[in-house]
Amino acid sequence: MDAVNLSILIAGALFSLSIIATLISARFGAPLLLIFLIIGMLAGEDGLLGIRFSNPDSALLIGSVALVIILFDGGMRTHPDRFKVVLAPSAMLATVGVLITCAVLGIAAMWLFNLTLLEGLLLGAILSSTDAAAVFSIFQSAGLNIKERVASTLEIESGSNDPMAVMLTFTLVSVVAGESSLDWRLTMTFFQQAIIGALMGYLGGRAFIWFCRKLPLGAAFFPLFAVSYALFTFGVTNQLGGSGFLAVYLAGFLIGNARLAQVQYILRMHDGLAWLSQIVMFLMLGLLVTPSKLLEYAAPALLLAFVMIFLARPLAVVLSLIPFRYPKRDQLFISWVGLRGAVPIILALIPWLAGVPNQDLYFNVAFFVVIVSLLIQGWSIAPVARWLKLEVPKAPGPDHVMALEAVPSNDILQLLAYKVDKNSAVVDADWQQLPVPNGVQFLGLVRHGEWLQSTNCTLFKPEDTIMVLAKATDATYLSEVLSSYAEAATVSRQDFFGEFVLNGQILLSDLGAFYTIEFGDLDPQQSLSDYITERFHRRVVVGDSLQLDQLVLTVRQLNEKGDILQVGIKAAQTTL
Repeated sequence: MDAVNLSILIAGALFSLSIIATLISARFGAPLLLIFLIIGMLAGEDGLLGIRFSNPDSALLIGSVALVIILFDGGMRTHPDRFKVVLAPSAMLATVGVLITCAVLGIAAMWLFNLTLLEGLLLGAILSSTDAAAVFSIFQSAGLNIKERVASTLEIESGSNDPMAVMLTFTLVSVVAGESSLDWRLTMTFFQQAIIGALMGYLGGRAFIWFCRKLPLGAAFFPLFAVSYALFTFGVTNQLGGSGFLAVYLAGFLIGNARLAQVQYILRMHDGLAWLSQIVMFLMLGLLVTPSKLLEYAAPALLLAFVMIFLARPLAVVLSLIPFRYPKRDQLFISWVGLRGAVPIILALIPWLAGVPNQDLYFNVAFFVVIVSLLIQGWSIAPVARWLKLEVPKAPGPDHVMALEAVPSNDILQLLAYKVDKNSAVVDADWQQLPVPNGVQFLGLVRHGEWLQSTNCTLFKPEDTIMVLAKATDATYLSEVLSSYAEAATVSRQDFFGEFVLNGQILLSDLGAFYTIEFGDLDPQQSLSDYITERFHRRVVVGDSLQLDQLVLTVRQLNEKGDILQVGIKAAQTTL
C-alpha cells in the first residue's frame, strides 16, 4: 500500500511540475516537449529520484495510445481547405521524402557507427518521419500564424508520414533479424497499409458522425465516446493490416469538419487530452532512457543529427517538392521544421522488443537525435519564420466564439464576444453608429461582471465585453469593426500587405495609370488575380507575394473558391 501511495505521489508531482514548467516555455521559448523529456530524465535512473523504468512493452503501449489521441485531435483541427492546397505535396513528403531521408541517414549511420547497410537503414527508418505531436505543439505554443501553404504542408505531412516510417521500421527489423528478405512484397505491404488505413479512416469517421446524430447521449459522454472510438478505429485498422495512425488522423479530420453540435464539446475536452497525452508520453520516455548511456553515443549521434538537419531533410524536401514549384523561402522553412519527437523514440523500441543486435544503439541514438532536433529546430522555429517573412499577421477576431450548430438554420449562426480595451475605436460609440452588416443582432454587454441588455446600454466603455449574434459569413467584417485587436492588427497588416488595397479584378493597365510599370511581354488587359495565379502555377494562399517591376503584390483575401478578392500593394525594398 505504501508503494502505491508513493507512486501516486510521484506521478502527481511530476505532472504538476510539467504543467508549471510550461511557464518556462512561454518565458524563454523553450519547446515544451523538450521540457517534459528533461523532467522525465531528471526523475529517472540517473536523475534526482532514481526511478527505474525499463519496460519497452509498456512504453510502446502508452506511446501508441498517446499518439492516437494526438493524431485524432490534430485531424479534427485540420481545415478542409488545407487538404485542397497541399494534399499532393504533403503526400510526396510523407512517402518519397521519408524514403530519401531513410537512405541518406542509413548511409551516414553505417559509416558513423560501423554498422552494416541494413542496420544503418534501420536506424534511418526509425529517424525518417517528422512528428505530429512536435509540430502541432510547437506551432500552438509559439502562437505562429504561418502562411497557409507552409503550415498546411507541415501539419498534414507530419500527420500522415508515420505509416511509411512504421512500415520501413518493421520491415527492416524483420530483415535484420533474419525473418524475411527484401522483395516486391514489401511494396505491396505499404500500399495495403495506406489503402486500408485510408478506407477505415473514411468509414470510421462517417460512422462516428452517424452515431453522433442518432445516439441521445449526454454532452459529457461524447468526448469520452470520441476517445474510445479513436482507439477502437486504430486497433481494428491494425488488425486488418492497415495503418491505424493514418486511419485515426483521417477519421478525426472528417469528424472535426462535420456540422455536429457535439464537435465543440469534443474539441474542448480533447485540447486538454492531447496535452495530457504529450506529457505522459514524454515523461515516460524520459524515464525510460538512461542518460549515462547516451554519452557513449554522443559524438557520432550528434554528427548524425547534423546530417539529418542540414542534409537529409533539405534534400528530401527539395526533391519531393520539385513538381510543385514551392518558393525557396517555403522550401527552406519546411526543411528546417523537420522536427523529430516521440515517434522515432517509440519506433526505436521495436528493435529492442525484437531482440536484434545493437538494440541499445537504436534507442539511445534516436533519443539523442530527438533532443538535438528539439534544441536546434524547435527553439528556433519562430525566429526563422520571421526571418523568412512567412508569418502572416493575424486577422482581427472575436475573443470568444460559440457556434449554434444545434439550432436548425440555413446559415451557421455564432454567438460572438468582443472585449473592448482603452485604445479600441468603439470606446464611447453607440451600437447604432457602427457600420455593422445587416442582420447582426446586438444582444447586450457584460460590464464589471454584470449583464446589461441592449436596451440598457448606450455607450461602450473600456473592459466591456460586447455580445452579438451573427452569421459566420459576417464574422470577418464584424471583427474588423469591433475587435480590440483591430487597431494594432491594422498597423501590422499594413507593414506586411502594404498600405493600399486593390480589388483582385483590377486590370494591370489600370495599375499602370498610377505607377510606372514596364510591362514587357505582359498583357496589360490581364487582371491582378489572373496575373498572380498564372505566375504561381498553383492555388494561391493569403500571404503569397511577387514583384511586378518596382511593386510588391501580396494576396490579402480569397473567396471560398480560392479566387483572389484583394491584393495588397507596396513599393519593393528587396528582391523577393
